[in-house]
Amino acid sequence: MSGRKRRSYTPAYRREAARLVIDTGRPIAQVAREIGVGEPLLGRWVARERARDDDPPPALDVDERAELERLRVEVAELRMDRAFLKKAAAFFVTENQNR
Repeated sequence: MSGRKRRSYTPAYRREAARLVIDTGRPIAQVAREIGVGEPLLGRWVARERARDDDPPPALDVDERAELERLRVEVAELRMDRAFLKKAAAFFVTENQNR
């Protein structure tokens, strides 16, 4: 038995390492060498992350659906307000320049 201590990695590090393979399309072996982890270990992380990507999002309950709808309406209203304020600001800038 060797005296090496087993390394541990945070869940965030595992996800980021797996995303390097998934998002860039580079081989597991290449990424494993770059970040200094074993290929089988990185392969398990990638498989886990791909499985997580395939999971459907959880269904919303009635309260969450109502809140989502309320927030969508609020966002639409805020976007209209912002567009109006942008036009008003542009109007006042041009008015100020014409004086």
